[in-house]
Amino acid sequence: MAKPKTFYVCNECGAESSQWFGKCPNCDTYDSLVEQTTSPYLADIPSRGGVGNWHATQNNGKSTAKPAKPAKPRASLTFEQISDRQVMRWESGYGELDRVLGGGVVPGSMVLIGGDPGIGKSTLLLQVSSQLAQRYRILYVSGEESGQQVKLRASRLGVSKPLEILSDEKGKVTVETIDENGTAVETSESEEHIDADLYVLPETDLEEILKEIDSLRPNLAVIDSIQTVFFPALTSAPGSVAQVRECTAALMKVAKHEDITMLIVGHVTKEGAIAGPKVLEHLVDTVLYFEGDRFASHRLLRTVKNRFGATHEIGIFEMVQNGLREVPNPSELFLGNRDDPAPGTAIVVACEGTRPIVVELQALVSPTSYPSPRRAGTGIDYNRLVQILAVLEKRVGIPMSKLDSYVASAGGLNVEEPAVDLGIAIAIVASFRDRIVDPSTVLIGEVGLGGQVRSVSQMELRLKEAAKLGFKRAIVPKGQKFPDFGIEILPVSKVIDAIIAAIPHQELTAEDLELDDE
Repeated sequence: MAKPKTFYVCNECGAESSQWFGKCPNCDTYDSLVEQTTSPYLADIPSRGGVGNWHATQNNGKSTAKPAKPAKPRASLTFEQISDRQVMRWESGYGELDRVLGGGVVPGSMVLIGGDPGIGKSTLLLQVSSQLAQRYRILYVSGEESGQQVKLRASRLGVSKPLEILSDEKGKVTVETIDENGTAVETSESEEHIDADLYVLPETDLEEILKEIDSLRPNLAVIDSIQTVFFPALTSAPGSVAQVRECTAALMKVAKHEDITMLIVGHVTKEGAIAGPKVLEHLVDTVLYFEGDRFASHRLLRTVKNRFGATHEIGIFEMVQNGLREVPNPSELFLGNRDDPAPGTAIVVACEGTRPIVVELQALVSPTSYPSPRRAGTGIDYNRLVQILAVLEKRVGIPMSKLDSYVASAGGLNVEEPAVDLGIAIAIVASFRDRIVDPSTVLIGEVGLGGQVRSVSQMELRLKEAAKLGFKRAIVPKGQKFPDFGIEILPVSKVIDAIIAAIPHQELTAEDLELDDE
């Protein structure tokens, strides 16, 4: 028997090393190497020389070639032999979730949902499980909470009524429904009481989870979370690279063979990436990120990978007292008060996947009191902000090197696509001149280093969304033709042309004249 081999695996990137280091040689993460031990192999591993070479080495180097047989497949099939089965998606009960999944839940798929602690991952999955339990059999595996904790949260969300089950001497079950004040309002006698076809299993042992899945045969299983599940045959701790990889592979095998949908919760690191090896994201069919600001009520469900639909789609929810609620019109959530406009604001139309969202950008420019001016951006790409400031100083003549610049998107939505460049530039110029941009105007376009305004994708979709919300004008890159959406199109080719079109001419006041004299 071969001797067990010890090696070290990085918890962040999954790289293997023969010895321990304080910093991972691959990803430069400190204190991330964990000791692992391989099991001894009972059989020799075939050489890499091919099947024929392996047969030759097994016979002391002598060739044992047999007469050639006609080639035929053992288990592989051609496309004509594979049946054309139409996949019927399930409606989860939440249109925003169905949107990011590509139209609904695909039977037999494996979905990974990651997000910061307390963002609402378990809340979302418990609400979805309750909706699907009206039509399908659901198993909710909780590795972080007990059954009583899950029941308490379900009662708070309105998923399950608070119940107290009492048994008498004859074994008959009496069910009392408890209201918010703790008073029994309804009493019934029955041999068995089931709210819905939703089963809760507080367990972390992978073997016990697989036994329950084999016994219950659910249509959908929720694993909350994969970092708490462990395989007893492995010596490493739960959440390590080996445990996460092996547990996910075992669950994926069950999902594909038994046609069971798996919804898996994944923890994230302090950088925001899903904890564990990168192979975890490669194994699953869909990767969703649940994100949002803890000081804001809205939550964004973003698609990063989807084998059954488009990527970079988003669904928007709002955290209320009774859990998560869908936001049917997200533009109203990220659009400021148009009746009382302020200097330094501009309206842009950003696209997340196939969803256009109208967002208000706010800018503040003021003289700096430091040797180097400060630049800060919230919800936008910092590198693009610095680039736009350089273009405004070089091509427009605004002394941005002597000014502090702060730019933020309303509601904290991340709008990092190039289509919002023109809106950022106009908002900065409006703040510098203390002017108000026409609140009925939207700005769409990418700003080049030469000061030109470049075209962007999905222009018709953006203009249609702006017209639906009542905007009257749209400043867009020159060179494209669009159908009539009931909105005035103002094509521009330079940033200076967009500034003239966006900021209306205003009469100089006495204060302005005094500033000019100075």
